[in-house]
Amino acid sequence: MPASKPAASHEADRERLAAAVREGGAIALKFFRGALKSWTKGAGDSPVSEADIAVNELLHLNLPLPGDGWLSEESENDPARLNARRIWVVDPIDGTRAYIAGREDWSISAALVEDGRPVVAAVFAPATDEMFLASAGQGATRNGVPIGASAGRNLDGVRLAGPKRVLDRIASRAPGLVVMPRIHSLALRVVRVADGTIDATIAGGNAHDWDLAAADLLVHEAGGLMTSLDGRPLVYNRPDPIHSLLLAAGRERHAALIELVRAQANEPA
Repeated sequence: MPASKPAASHEADRERLAAAVREGGAIALKFFRGALKSWTKGAGDSPVSEADIAVNELLHLNLPLPGDGWLSEESENDPARLNARRIWVVDPIDGTRAYIAGREDWSISAALVEDGRPVVAAVFAPATDEMFLASAGQGATRNGVPIGASAGRNLDGVRLAGPKRVLDRIASRAPGLVVMPRIHSLALRVVRVADGTIDATIAGGNAHDWDLAAADLLVHEAGGLMTSLDGRPLVYNRPDPIHSLLLAAGRERHAALIELVRAQANEPA
């Protein structure tokens, strides 16, 4: 159990975050499985929809206090964020492809980051009405009920999710692993480790701060770990917000799994 209560400012931040994310979910559900304008952005084929923009605007209006920084997948990058001690890191709809396709495995992900680490986090899955919340040192909940990552060191029967190419190579080294179906929202996939639905997940080497920050805190507060392959915790609000290959799992199992992931990463393609 946590030894002390969070600062009053974090309690207020958590309440404001939960309310804003739930309101954002209501906006997203109005567009869900209906007529929806969508397009691709940038040089790639990353999709965005009018719902992403609407939720982003709502969160930007309601979350930052004066002096807070802002980093969102759907906002222009503002270099001033690098000088902010507090920064909101947001993905208004994580899993936009799933959202546009009418699937349920999308989420809204938002976290308050201080000095490079998340201190308050929410991941909300509106289609299934699941609200995941965490504050640093206070544990993690789903719809108000405490959650925990699965315990144990044994890898036999471990339920593992992630990119298929990586999972196939790992499974060849550890046949007892159970490869789980894809979860399109990366934030939601990591949170399924926090609530014990799956035992571990791997994130490919192109995840951004906004995909990870909220789920990172939820996993840690649920008794798990999410680190890079060198075992180090992630640092957020750097000039380049992209992260390398990652692993999230219960604390006891994390070390054994990370050795497997490292081994496959060093194998020739």
